[in-house]
Amino acid sequence: MDWTKAIEDALSKTLKNIDRFGAKFPHVSQNGTYELNDNTDWTNGFWSGMLWLCYEYSQDERYRQAAEATVANFRKRLDNHVVLDHHDIGFLYSLSSKAQWIVTKDEQARKLTLEAADVLLRRWREPGGYIQAWGAKDDPKEAGRIIIDCLLNLPLLYWASEQTDDPSYRYAAIKQAEQTRRYLVRGDDSSYHTFFFNPETGEPIGGATHQGFSNGSTWTRGQAWGVYGFALSYRYTKNPLFLNTSKRVARYFLEHLPEDHVAYWDFNAPAGPDTYRDSSASAIVVAGLVELISHLDAGDPDRSYFEEMLVKSMNSLVERYSTIGEDDAEGLLKHGSYYVHGGLSPDDYMIWGDYFYLEALMRMEKGIHGYWYERESK
Repeated sequence: MDWTKAIEDALSKTLKNIDRFGAKFPHVSQNGTYELNDNTDWTNGFWSGMLWLCYEYSQDERYRQAAEATVANFRKRLDNHVVLDHHDIGFLYSLSSKAQWIVTKDEQARKLTLEAADVLLRRWREPGGYIQAWGAKDDPKEAGRIIIDCLLNLPLLYWASEQTDDPSYRYAAIKQAEQTRRYLVRGDDSSYHTFFFNPETGEPIGGATHQGFSNGSTWTRGQAWGVYGFALSYRYTKNPLFLNTSKRVARYFLEHLPEDHVAYWDFNAPAGPDTYRDSSASAIVVAGLVELISHLDAGDPDRSYFEEMLVKSMNSLVERYSTIGEDDAEGLLKHGSYYVHGGLSPDDYMIWGDYFYLEALMRMEKGIHGYWYERESK
């Protein structure tokens, strides 16, 4: 397949957004217009990552200059510790300063990324052996919580361990992946969004949801993080259990899709003509499938199935959900869902959906795979 048209459309919109957004960062949209913030949300790295992808593809200095400006902003955010009491440090700094290091080998960007890894590592909780998802260490409501999203923050720790030869980063990342596999992935290969431990003793308490339909349901974006996240943990560790888990949760996701191969917001939400989709969940899975397939031998019995579903899902995103032909659109993918129960942007653009859609297109067309690991790593 030729994905060039979709990539060129994304580059054009991203270039326009550089002027629209200025020094601010897009989050989610309302009625087709991105809400902007001063680099205070967990999603801000995705805009930086999109700029680096566009620069790598085009070599247009306008993208590079804008990307470097975002990294300078991330330097200030870390120095001032602005809204960093959460585990999404990997989302923020893997796609900004680590991306700059990977693309340009800027030593200051490398230093910033290592400092960010230290911030994330401080969220390690020895009783229970996990990385606390949200809130301060002494927050009684949050001290025992992990969430499946954290799998995409772990590459920051794996990378830091490779860069420094300090095993503590890698140890925490592996243990978090193992705990996620054990407690968040259910026996039928579906997943919880979140799981709680007793923060004093580490004793497991039980699974729940924060953004899904119900505690026993499968929030599709959470399942998507599992597809990509376990594949990345396999890349760094070569633990076959992580590869197998990525395959299991991927197959569950794909087998529960509606006819157009793009997910509803929760697999257990009553499906009907008014049920919200989450194109961002399918974009994450498409990017994750590219990573997963890269680890499967030609003779692997699952490979052809995943390759077929990868193309079907990407075709549907491009043909039914993208804004190709809508020149003034700010986003790349329509019909994403952020937080349905909370009433927050249940049917609009999501900046992470745009990022993973573009990352998958770039990788499928040009082999530009994003910034979760060094280019020479395999």
